[in-house]
Amino acid sequence: MLKKILGVYDGPRPHWVGNGFPVRSLFSYGDHGRALSPFLLLDHAGPHQFTPTTGRRGVGTHPHRGFETVTIVYDGEVAHRDSTGAGGTIGPGDVQWMTAASGILHEEYHSEAYAAQGGAFEMVQLWVNLPARDKLSAPGYQTLLNADIPRVALPDGAGSVRVIAGDFAAAHGPARTFTPINVWDVRLNAGASTQLHAQPGHTLALVVLHGTVMVNGQDVVRAGQLVHMDRADDMVQLEANNEVTLLWLSGEPIDEPVVGHGPFVMNTEAEIDQALDDFRNGRFGRMPAAERSPGATLAH
Repeated sequence: MLKKILGVYDGPRPHWVGNGFPVRSLFSYGDHGRALSPFLLLDHAGPHQFTPTTGRRGVGTHPHRGFETVTIVYDGEVAHRDSTGAGGTIGPGDVQWMTAASGILHEEYHSEAYAAQGGAFEMVQLWVNLPARDKLSAPGYQTLLNADIPRVALPDGAGSVRVIAGDFAAAHGPARTFTPINVWDVRLNAGASTQLHAQPGHTLALVVLHGTVMVNGQDVVRAGQLVHMDRADDMVQLEANNEVTLLWLSGEPIDEPVVGHGPFVMNTEAEIDQALDDFRNGRFGRMPAAERSPGATLAH
């Protein structure tokens, strides 16, 4: 049966994160994200046209604890590194899956090559919660290149699904996750119609990035809007008015308290106090000295 639509929500006005990411926070753990467990936050950066520059655009050293960040690049390039020594550059179609867990310092900038030439920029950053048992596990990092992410064609030429995490049809996404989740990058052709299967009992949110789509023959959803679906039932009907890009986010809920303070998401206020103390006293490690940004901040 078709899933019930619980709500369609508009994204807020854009704001800047650092000087490189003009984002709309389509949900966060302070609003709709509380009902979207295990997902905490989604920022959509762009689309935006940047002029060429020799300067650095992005956000400097900042901490995370208690969850994972998933950065999906659509246009442009992001150079990133963290206090574990991991890092690199991701471009269109690539994904950076960073497990902050017990604590990490991180920075993200436009790559030097992209900054020098400028052009279109668009990315999404998703925060995925960790269960209490894993919140203080060791930090980790996964590079998921576009070439390694399976793409499955939908029936009747309706479009395609890139399987970043979880399973779709016979394809398995390359991301290793702590709890069962599906992160699918869905593209629908203009005028196409398709049905997608959802796991009953799991959270489901659709985030429309481009285009206009009719969901379950009921609600027209446009770019910059979030659809929250009921956990019961198992089918979603999508009809694209024009070319559509959307993210399908589904997962097994983590039924634990969510207590957050900026880039720290734990289960209790005492754990937040400990995270702040650990950060202020340098227990999240250090960025490599040769390139370390002056003064870590709490910006996400």
